[in-house]
Amino acid sequence: MNGPVPATPAGPGAVPGVPAAPDAVSGGASTARDAAPRVPDVPRAARHGGPAAGAPRWARPGLWAVLALAAFLHTWALGRNGDANDYYAAAILSGTQSWKAFFFGALDAGSFITVDKPPVALWVMGLSARIFGYGTWSMLLPQAVAGVAAVWVVHSAVRRSLAELPGHAPQAAGLAAALVMTLTPITVAINRDNNPDTILVLLLVLAAWFCLEAVRGGRTRTLVVSAVLVGLAFNTKMLQAYLVVPAFALVYLALAPGTVVRRFGRLLAAGAALAASSGWWMLVVDLWPAGSRPYVGGSTDNSVRDLVIGYNGLGRIFGGSGRGGGGGGGFGGEPGAGRLFNEVLAGQISWLLPFAVLALACGLVLTTRRSLAGARAALLLWGGWLVVHYAVFSFSSGTFHPYYTTAMAPAVAALTGIGGVLMWQAHRDSPAWAWALPLGIAVTGAWSFTVLRRSPDFVPWLAWAVAGMSAVAALGLVAARLGRRSRLRIAAVALLAGVIGGLAGPAAYALTPLGSAVNGTNPTAGPAGGGGPGGLRGFDGMPGGAVRGGMRDGGPDRSLSTEMIAYLKENRGGATWLVAVGSAQSASSAILSTGLPVIAMGGFTGGDPAMTVDRLRELVASGRLRYVMPGDGRRGPGGGGSSEVSTWVQANCTVVDAAEYGGTAESTTGTGPSLYRCG
Repeated sequence: MNGPVPATPAGPGAVPGVPAAPDAVSGGASTARDAAPRVPDVPRAARHGGPAAGAPRWARPGLWAVLALAAFLHTWALGRNGDANDYYAAAILSGTQSWKAFFFGALDAGSFITVDKPPVALWVMGLSARIFGYGTWSMLLPQAVAGVAAVWVVHSAVRRSLAELPGHAPQAAGLAAALVMTLTPITVAINRDNNPDTILVLLLVLAAWFCLEAVRGGRTRTLVVSAVLVGLAFNTKMLQAYLVVPAFALVYLALAPGTVVRRFGRLLAAGAALAASSGWWMLVVDLWPAGSRPYVGGSTDNSVRDLVIGYNGLGRIFGGSGRGGGGGGGFGGEPGAGRLFNEVLAGQISWLLPFAVLALACGLVLTTRRSLAGARAALLLWGGWLVVHYAVFSFSSGTFHPYYTTAMAPAVAALTGIGGVLMWQAHRDSPAWAWALPLGIAVTGAWSFTVLRRSPDFVPWLAWAVAGMSAVAALGLVAARLGRRSRLRIAAVALLAGVIGGLAGPAAYALTPLGSAVNGTNPTAGPAGGGGPGGLRGFDGMPGGAVRGGMRDGGPDRSLSTEMIAYLKENRGGATWLVAVGSAQSASSAILSTGLPVIAMGGFTGGDPAMTVDRLRELVASGRLRYVMPGDGRRGPGGGGSSEVSTWVQANCTVVDAAEYGGTAESTTGTGPSLYRCG
């Protein structure tokens, strides 16, 4: 496409200036292999991530500038984030001390209980910590790199999907998508943390890239690679990874080359690969003798299968009695169609949602011709990704954290890039489409103004500047369409104003995580009170406040003082574990401060039935555990195990006098948390 593109008659849904393709890729003959619309091949020069032949000189520098911006946002002052989320940090540290703990994703190096997620993300950070030594940078830098890599993959996928468009359109769309993803506030926040969502997003965008390649070329192995990547994503955050599968499968079945039977057969092969790559770790763990592996945290029966279906599956969607989800959506507001636009989530992900939906609708109309099959396939894939995530995230009744929405960022970015370029070309070439792009810019500006005015003390002038620029951009595009002189120049200036106005709000929010330590358990961006740092409530419902390593001071079962830890270290003897406590809140902090194994008897929330009387008796008898600090016998936050365990400890162990470790009288009299010596 180096020379002028000959004009072609504009049929329904055609983008003016884009040539129509013949019915088959080679010649005009049609064969059984071309039963589905053939997606055009990518030019050879662009197949390895570089710009295609004839790409504009700004394409590569522009991409590197966006990647540099992403790296800056993800790494600036990263060291102040400390351990980030104590829960995952403790598991990463434990994995550097024990390969067994590393493989299972155990919270402690003694491998008593795992964290409540599969271990792929922990493996990535843990390998870095093993190589460079445990620390903030060795743990969080892989997350930052993964975030930058995801931006690059989205850019590549979008650009390659528009390879059939003339001129600079593919590069412009890819660059726009990369910039939108880079400036998504919640993505910046989560990529500075050690939660598994960053690795999840990278694996899923890689899977999308390979799926689109499979649709384009029809190769089974490419589709299988996509399925394997989704399986790895499953072993990062379980069923959330499968939210992309309906879009991937339907787009491939509808648009890949070959007969329906062949496409279906390839999907079956990919399904087998997905099952194998998803299930191998679960199979190994569940077949491993339970007595010689850690308890599966978050499960009710010590199996990964139960964790998949319950705590990390249906419990997240339908809620329940605290196992997998609680009720009312937890941190993300009440379930409903407007959840993503509420005061908590709007500033995290919703800025360009209206534009993305309009871009999807317009793009699907504009790509009805066979010559735009690649763009149409991409629109359907990213659109399906967005729709499924919107439905699940909006209406789930279980625990829902704002940072889950980072999984929507690739779809919003891709749809904005692809649809935005298509609407720009249509606006430029067809009077019938003169309304679409101005409308998208106006709606985006209006919504950005609304979100910014919800926090009037946050950069007070920005909302009005965004509104003004968006209005000027929309009116400028309309004027350019109606005028006769300097139409293209006026339209280009108006478009630039629209881009700046549309991205100013999310950019301002995206900068806020750089100014303070991350809230490891619930990272967000934006001002306090607007869903940003300090604006949400902690694990136990307490107001946001000082954070140490992601666990709020004064939270449930946080009872190991510095003096008590010193006493335990001095009197540990040859025991494997320093102490057994009720839940991960205390255990994680103690593991990180001492580097020694600590048992979390009730797992993350204190409600896991991991510790039984028989198990405790065996650990004490073998000398592997000497000290126990049971909870109050309640299941759930702060409870720390069963009443049977607490009763056994009280009957068979001796209360340590608080004076021995500088504690309070309440710890000895039983009116406060008590430390027991059992061996």
